[in-house]
Amino acid sequence: MTNDTQTVPERLVAFLPNLRRFAISLCRSRELADDLVQMACERAILAADSFVPGSRFDAWMFRILRNLWIDHLRRQKTAGPQGDLEDARDVSIPSGEAASLARMDLLEVTAAVQKLPAEQREVLVLVCVEEFSYRDAAEVLAIPIGTVMSRLARARKNLMELTGISFGESRSPDTKGGVL
Repeated sequence: MTNDTQTVPERLVAFLPNLRRFAISLCRSRELADDLVQMACERAILAADSFVPGSRFDAWMFRILRNLWIDHLRRQKTAGPQGDLEDARDVSIPSGEAASLARMDLLEVTAAVQKLPAEQREVLVLVCVEEFSYRDAAEVLAIPIGTVMSRLARARKNLMELTGISFGESRSPDTKGGVL
């Protein structure tokens, strides 16, 4: 991702969009995501000596962010529910029929992703959006690779159901991958 001569703060600047995207996928709130990213950056800078040059900076940062999210959830259980989830109304797209249809599709997929259980959503974002390998996602989430694979399969299946995507009636033993 970056060379080993860069400091943690230098790496953070380039990595902020990825970190924010992952935070939004976890908490489904842009404001809370920004707070989590800020806390993760602060924690990373304070713990810069614990980062091992040559290791994956992105995995290190995602783990810090995820741990902060888990801490937030634990605090929230004792504090009770806060507020409603934010709508995805601030997505900016050009006008026109195609753009309107694209926005509707985006909102439908966004809503479907938000309905996924947290563990499926985490794996989906790490593997499909951040392009982590199964092994790297397993390391970030501290779970076995097989669990990553099964959660990802369930997430994809649930997304298909929630968005109405279908590959035909059903698979038969005579077809491979659902294709005749």
